Amino acid sequence: MNTVMYYLCWPLGWIMKWCWELLDNYGLAIILFTLCTKIILLPLSIWVHKNSIKMVTIQPAINRLKAKFYGDRDRIAEEETKLYKTVGYNPFASSIPLLVQLVLLMAVVYIIKQPLSHILRLDAGTIAELAKLAGVDDVMEGQLTIVQKAQAGLFDGLVSSDLIPALDSIKALNMSFCGFDLGVIASEVWGKYIWVPIIAGVSSLILCLVQNAINVLQAEQSKLSRWGTTILSVGISLSLGFFVYCGVALYWVASNLFAILQQIILNKIIDPYKSVDKADLEESRQALADIEALDSRNTKDEKSKEYAKREKADYKRFFKIVNKKLVVYSERSGFYKYFEALIEGLLKSSNLTIHYITADPEDAMFKRAESEPRIKPYYIGPKKLITMMMKLDTDICIMTTPDLENLYIKRSLYRKDVEYIYVPHDMMSVHMGFRKGALDHFDTVFATGGHVEREVRSTEKVFGLPAKTIVPFGYPLAEKLEKSYEAMDKTPHTRKEILIAPSWQEDNLLDSVIDVLIAQLSADDVHLTVRPHPEYVKRYPDRIEALTAKYKDVPAERLTFELDFTTNTSIYSSDLLITDWSAIAYEFCFSTKKPVLFVNTKIKMENPDYKDIPDVPVEISLRDQVGVSLEKDELPARVNDAARDLLANGEAWNARITELLHQHLFSYGTNGAVGVKYILTRLRDIQNQKKNQK
Repeated sequence: MNTVMYYLCWPLGWIMKWCWELLDNYGLAIILFTLCTKIILLPLSIWVHKNSIKMVTIQPAINRLKAKFYGDRDRIAEEETKLYKTVGYNPFASSIPLLVQLVLLMAVVYIIKQPLSHILRLDAGTIAELAKLAGVDDVMEGQLTIVQKAQAGLFDGLVSSDLIPALDSIKALNMSFCGFDLGVIASEVWGKYIWVPIIAGVSSLILCLVQNAINVLQAEQSKLSRWGTTILSVGISLSLGFFVYCGVALYWVASNLFAILQQIILNKIIDPYKSVDKADLEESRQALADIEALDSRNTKDEKSKEYAKREKADYKRFFKIVNKKLVVYSERSGFYKYFEALIEGLLKSSNLTIHYITADPEDAMFKRAESEPRIKPYYIGPKKLITMMMKLDTDICIMTTPDLENLYIKRSLYRKDVEYIYVPHDMMSVHMGFRKGALDHFDTVFATGGHVEREVRSTEKVFGLPAKTIVPFGYPLAEKLEKSYEAMDKTPHTRKEILIAPSWQEDNLLDSVIDVLIAQLSADDVHLTVRPHPEYVKRYPDRIEALTAKYKDVPAERLTFELDFTTNTSIYSSDLLITDWSAIAYEFCFSTKKPVLFVNTKIKMENPDYKDIPDVPVEISLRDQVGVSLEKDELPARVNDAARDLLANGEAWNARITELLHQHLFSYGTNGAVGVKYILTRLRDIQNQKKNQK
């Protein structure tokens, strides 16, 4: 190792010798030497800088890869490698400066430790004779001892005449700088030398802070990564300051400060952010963050640990089963109601096994499966689900979750012929109520009514999309709700029951006009129930607390705040519903045949470009067919009269809404039989195709 370092230090030693002879100051020579190495390595630094810019330029694509293939490390690595080759990015380039810096650091250690060889350039014989005089066995490791003894005058009168020039040059080698001996180690002398590691550590901290702010690659790393690097760098610098020669510590401090100057200059010459789309970068970063935030469980909680074990076991169990024909994905327990008619119909009409994936460990389907062996439920959390769905092997997959392929749930990479069926979870539009392109990657759409079919076909035409299969499925849940309402006790209320049930989006009733509604509708013959949206209660507990406190003195027979969402009794027992843009309006009116009073707050939409599709969303077109809509500024003068008029004309509204119900929904009264028939027919066709291929 000493031989390798000797030959590595030989050219660098000439640079140090030149710096020392030029400045006649050992400390300044080290600083100039450091600057020289930065200049020599500038082409390498420029290459690394450009390479870093390439990395940040492709960072949006990498973020989207990580989001798209979340959890599949092998696939992410494979796709990243392809991307690197496309743009010519070398992922190891960022480590080159560190390796070079380490080599230089080792060289500087040897140069400072061996000044007779590398700075004074004394021949080996002269150094050997001086070593004998100094009582040093190792002529390479003991050169600083020779310098110290020579400068202390211990060799005076003892050396031969031919060694006197060498002795004079050694005495002229002043290794003091700013009151510090650069040839000693701080941990061996202490005292004022405690400042050496502190200065080294501070210089490293300053460098890291500046790099985190202006280095294009480091600025885009996570906070954890940036601060981890900072802590490591400062720790290394403190160690260097304590345990290496003070001259090496000076080199390290100078190197850190010159690195800051170099980064500033490189940023000026080659501006990294001219090549970076900041908006795209931020959007991709948010997309990845959304995926990473999917599962927010406290993994240290005992219950969560139990769920994690179940998830792991269910994941393995799912993939052990081959030849799966039908897979259902449900976001949570409450979503079974949207699949119920299909699942129960399939169980009655076939011997089909239904594989039911749920993101809810307490899903009611686990209980249902105890009495029905052909239902196979699996608990798979949102993150694990990403990988599962990409490896999905089934003939048909049905789900109520839109945005297939656009968000975290992707089509199977294992089987390209899986048929994905969208099952509706409300009766509303699919172009305003969903994100743009939410249904584009489904093969089949179970439509609630003609409005969905029109919207899907219009979307396909406007954007040139392939035609999907549209099944006139209807909305079996509406039939179930209607039957449940018909079975309810309909004894007239002593007071008219008015339910205020807003949505939770911006400008909802609670945030805009709730005080006006309560003030105008309060009366001796009316009982008001305010039922916030569950999401509103979860997001804004302080607002709810303030609102209920404000009306705490109002008697319960006049006003009630309903915060228990385990039952929907109050919804369907009400005589009148008042809402803004909540989808509950249509479930209420189509089940009870009672009208709704709408308040035109800021419109609720997921797709701001919904007007690209010529069809008017039913959220808008139906408002004045199932009730009355008022502007917010009309409420003080009109809301009470409008409400009483709706209450007084119940029979007329009943007939009107009943007729509208059958116009609005497909296959009403069949309890999803059309969907059951379609699935069984498709499964039979798929099996026949497989047989023919064999």
